[in-house]
Order: sequence, then C-alpha cells, then structure tokens
Amino acid sequence: MKADYDWHILDNADQVATIACKEILTAAETAIAKQGQFKLVLAGGTTPEKVYRLLAESNADWPLWFIYYGDERCLPADHTDRNSVMAEQAFLGKVGIPQAQIFTIPAELGNEPAALQYRQVLKGALPFDLVLLGMGEDGHTASLFPGHQHNAEELVHAVYNSPKPPPERVSMSAKALGHARQVLFLITGANKQEAVKLWRSGHNLPVAKIISDHIDVYVDRDAYSD
Repeated sequence: MKADYDWHILDNADQVATIACKEILTAAETAIAKQGQFKLVLAGGTTPEKVYRLLAESNADWPLWFIYYGDERCLPADHTDRNSVMAEQAFLGKVGIPQAQIFTIPAELGNEPAALQYRQVLKGALPFDLVLLGMGEDGHTASLFPGHQHNAEELVHAVYNSPKPPPERVSMSAKALGHARQVLFLITGANKQEAVKLWRSGHNLPVAKIISDHIDVYVDRDAYSD
C-alpha cells in the first residue's frame, strides 16, 4: 500500500507555519464537534516550534485537547533539547490544556522502559485526529532513521544508535503515526531539497513508510524543487 500525498508549496517557513496552525485549529474544531475531543501528536523541530507559538496565541477549546509526542530524546525530563520542553515553553505552558491530558514520553527512564510505558498509553489513544511530522535531511521522521530495523507491529520503538545525538531515543512507529485521520508533514529549508526529491521519486525513506488516508505535505520553495 502506498500513501497518497497532497503537496502544498509555499513561499517560506513562516507561511508553512501559518497554514499548519490553521489546519490544526480546523481539525480540532471538526474533531470536537464529532467526538468531543481532539487528539494531536506533536513533532520536534524549528518549523513545528513556529506553529506552536502561533497556536499559543490562538483561541481554541483547549480543555478538550489531548496531546501526544511522536518521539523523544533520552535526556533528563527538564533538558532543553527534549521535544516536550520545547513544546511546553512555546505552546503548552501558555494554554489551558489540562496537564493530565498531555502525555509526554518518559524518555528519562531509558528507551526500553519508556517505550514499554508509552505503548500502554497509545493502546487507548488510537486513532489520532492529527499527527504533525517533520523530515530530516536524511529523510527521517520522528526518530525513524534510514537503515534502522524495527518490529513493524509495535506502536512504539526503543531507538538505538541514532545518527544524531543523543543515540538513544523513543519513537512512535510508522504504524502508530499513520493511524490518524490526518497526517501533516512540515518541511522547510534548502537542506531538505535532496530528501524531498528522493521521496517524490519513490525512494524507500522513513517518511515514505507513514501510510494514512489523508497526508498533507506543506513544503517551502527552498525545500521543493521541480
């Protein structure tokens, strides 16, 4: 099975962030109207951070939002390089989402114990309403890296030997990340251009393993080349 992508080419990273913010707020309204809650998976990275700052300035029915993380680095809980710390500072600490509805990955415990705990969390969470993802210049997404082998049936992987520090991480699997009503990729910067070309030409990059019914790719002109 191959994913169908809707590619949206925008002028710059700020436009990508603005459109993504609107998409998330719209998805939240739709989900809350249908089922009374909105389940969102957050990503790390500079473009998602721009989105989070915009969300923090927005109005939404925050008490009905539930937050999850696509991946996390095995670092102390308060380390500035953790995705959860960035999201807390840019977004979550500024809006009224109840703390009990923010499901951080306990990566400070080590990748195996954290993966085991987060698998239990996800069992009751799927499907997600919206999954936010980025892409690295090597085509990785979340902490799913080229050349790494994982059990495809797991919902959460313990990651070893990450090519980017720290080497140990925890990541939702492609299966879990694709189990969503909508997946949103945010890709910006000239350093992503080669990976975007490879992805579009059918190479088996980690990003290409995310399969879902509705995948939007928001990319700026620096990252996209005809």
